[in-house]
Amino acid sequence: MRSLTEQDIRASFVNCSKGEAKRLAVPRDLGERPWDDLDFLGWRDPGAPDRSYLVAEREGRPVGVALRFPAAQRGFLHRSMCSVCLTTHGGGGVSLMTARKAGTAGREGNSVGVYMCTDLACSLYMRGRKVPESGLRFEESLTQDEQIARARGNLLAFLDKLYA
Repeated sequence: MRSLTEQDIRASFVNCSKGEAKRLAVPRDLGERPWDDLDFLGWRDPGAPDRSYLVAEREGRPVGVALRFPAAQRGFLHRSMCSVCLTTHGGGGVSLMTARKAGTAGREGNSVGVYMCTDLACSLYMRGRKVPESGLRFEESLTQDEQIARARGNLLAFLDKLYA
């Protein structure tokens, strides 16, 4: 992913008003992010425990999405799989992230959802730069590049639903 500025990020949001995009908490460490290892930029809102944001490239431009997820955590023994990167986590490591749809449908209250890593670190898990709390990912017959392509496709399928 190409590096983004705060202005790029705020201008990219498709499912919230310009005022909401102006007020949301943008990470302060943009210069320190491992951009070459990211398929999307994702972060949790430190001031709102049920909000997260992600920015991904779609059709050559950044698309920002405001997400909500339940604050309640699942039991320690419960395991879930991220539908983007297919990393399995215990407890609250995977959450149902919901996003208002873009445009009129979103203003009417329609939304879509996807089960994702709660910390939005899918890119780092796939590349072995971050290890899930369980300590491992399932071994796959796909190469790392194929896994990354699959995850990008899964994420783009979710983003496409915002416009459907």
